[in-house]
Amino acid sequence: MAYSNSDCGFFVESDEPRQPRINMKDAARMLARNRQEMIANELSRLAGDEYLEDIMQHMRHMEDETLPDANLIDMQREIQWFMRPYLIDFLIEAHAAFALLPETLFLTVNLLDRYCSKRVVYKQHYQLVGCAALLIAAKYGDKKDRVPQINELNNMCCGLYDSGMFTQMEMHVLNTLEWTIGHPTVDFFTQIIVAEECDDREVEHMAAYLCEIALYHRDFVSTKPSIMARASLALARAILGRPEISDGEWDHPDNLTVLALSQHLHQPSVTLSRKYSSQHLSRVSGRLADFLAHQAAIARRAQAPPSPPAEPALSQHTNIYSTPQKGHGAAMGVADGYLTPPITPDGVGFGVTADPMNKYDASRRPVTPSPQPSSMAGYAQQQTQQYSAYSYDEYNSHMVS
Repeated sequence: MAYSNSDCGFFVESDEPRQPRINMKDAARMLARNRQEMIANELSRLAGDEYLEDIMQHMRHMEDETLPDANLIDMQREIQWFMRPYLIDFLIEAHAAFALLPETLFLTVNLLDRYCSKRVVYKQHYQLVGCAALLIAAKYGDKKDRVPQINELNNMCCGLYDSGMFTQMEMHVLNTLEWTIGHPTVDFFTQIIVAEECDDREVEHMAAYLCEIALYHRDFVSTKPSIMARASLALARAILGRPEISDGEWDHPDNLTVLALSQHLHQPSVTLSRKYSSQHLSRVSGRLADFLAHQAAIARRAQAPPSPPAEPALSQHTNIYSTPQKGHGAAMGVADGYLTPPITPDGVGFGVTADPMNKYDASRRPVTPSPQPSSMAGYAQQQTQQYSAYSYDEYNSHMVS
């Protein structure tokens, strides 16, 4: 709050605590700590370059050992694949609410799928398993102050579970997976490829968006993270118009993953689209929507039929005020009017319905048979004579009734 005084000027009063001034001893200690961190990071980089091949070999072994099996999840008796998007939406919102690391989300879904590959899960416990996987993943990779509290998760679940159930499920997941938590996520491989190929931040964010879209679909549950990382980056470059990078490592599974991923980009989750519409994530959800709209427009133009030839000029004797039964410019020798009468709506059953209880199903609607081409002219003449006594409005009312 600001105060003004003609004698002593003005000052600003703030409720924020004043930062204490750092003395020379603390400043020297801080500089020394920063220098130690710089040296440690440089040594880690040098050691990483030296042991990079061994590290990558171990990671590829781990991704094989910790890969869930979608065929085993198919055998679940209660949980179905149509439930998965709802749970993934919940996990994405919880992950964003607690500001967890990106790899924590992928590790959470991996733990969830691995558990569902080994244990029978009831549908009322499906969300509880997801919360337990989120707790384990956050404790494994995030800072301690970012790990969600059980009461916070319980509130997000609307008090559906008891507080003790979270701890019990957490221990059950760990024992089922034999405490094997380490899993090289797709984010890990993406960071390595981005560093090698010098991709920009927009490509990195688009690839992350595509990888999170893949979390919603069964087709990618058993896809290796290394393959998913290469496929998402290649597709992200194509979407953003970046030059294609060919490193000679592509094989058949990579091509299949790119093709499958490109077929699942339409209508992404609203929750996920809203997440990637922010500025710090380069608004890649909007870029993807624009790209898909542009591709759809190109496809429509390519499939559009050729323009018909120009019709000859109407004769001066042509009645331009003729009713719809009297079509303009009909070919000589063909009865003027509709070749087949309009289909009469069958009450409330007219139109496509998805209601299985509706006895007026679309498959049971009567279909007006089309006459053979040889008798088309005579059939048209018969229909024209039948309804010639009606005006246009009376004709329509007669057909509807």
